[in-house]
Amino acid sequence: MNYLEFARTLNAFPCFSTREIMKYFPGFDRRRLVEWQAKGYIQKLRNSHYCFSDHPDEEKFRYYLANQLYKPSYISLESALAWYGFIPEAVFQMISCSTRKSQRFETPRAIFVYRHIKKELFFGYRLISRKLQNLSVAEPEKALIDYLYLHSEIQGIDDLLSLRWNTFAINEQISRKTMDHYEKVIASPILSHRLNLLKELLDA
Repeated sequence: MNYLEFARTLNAFPCFSTREIMKYFPGFDRRRLVEWQAKGYIQKLRNSHYCFSDHPDEEKFRYYLANQLYKPSYISLESALAWYGFIPEAVFQMISCSTRKSQRFETPRAIFVYRHIKKELFFGYRLISRKLQNLSVAEPEKALIDYLYLHSEIQGIDDLLSLRWNTFAINEQISRKTMDHYEKVIASPILSHRLNLLKELLDA
């Protein structure tokens, strides 16, 4: 097995696992992975997941990696809020929601953070095209709801004001009807309280 043959075969996979390697190369010697990492050809992301070192380090690629490294998951919270222009600060971690336990992975590409949510809350995300792949990203309404649901420190309007959210961008992009529907589906009094605070802020 030489690297050029390996790269040609797996180049279509921006993120590949040892399972995919074994599918195309039965009996593959895993020592080659250690060797190619040392030579800078590939990067280990977590456990059995890798990517090619020369793949462009674009934002959508990091979002795609976030989806692949921990399934099921979708980009949400601060990362999705930044995607839609709802928050002023840059986000230096890829933050997702998952039905699995909360996790954090430090990789050569980014720090990937996953927040646990209940299975019944795993909805409200859209597929965004990236070349031959799709990215799972929370809808703007669900990104806000995920944030409010998971941040217990939000008790009053001052807590929301301190976040400095872009209310103009939020009002431009969200559907109140969709947000109200999601609120009914989740049926959480605490979430409803925080959503009322958000509506008060948006209507100010």
